[in-house]
Amino acid sequence: MKKLLISLVGGLLVLLGLIFIIVPGPSLLLLIPGLFILSYEYPLAKVWLRKCQRLLRKGAVYLDKFFRKLRYSR
Repeated sequence: MKKLLISLVGGLLVLLGLIFIIVPGPSLLLLIPGLFILSYEYPLAKVWLRKCQRLLRKGAVYLDKFFRKLRYSR
């Protein structure tokens, strides 16, 4: 019962996150928690969660450097 509930809730969040990548919506706010929930039962979800976290971190570092350079170039 527990695995079924985790699979349903996590799968629904991941599915909605993937749909919202295509149409405008809060895709990352649904995708990351969905992978987090699924990672309790499925090791592959943990791998994808780490990949998403690395990509988000790289994006944040890039944007931070970009805006710092933009701010100091004035």
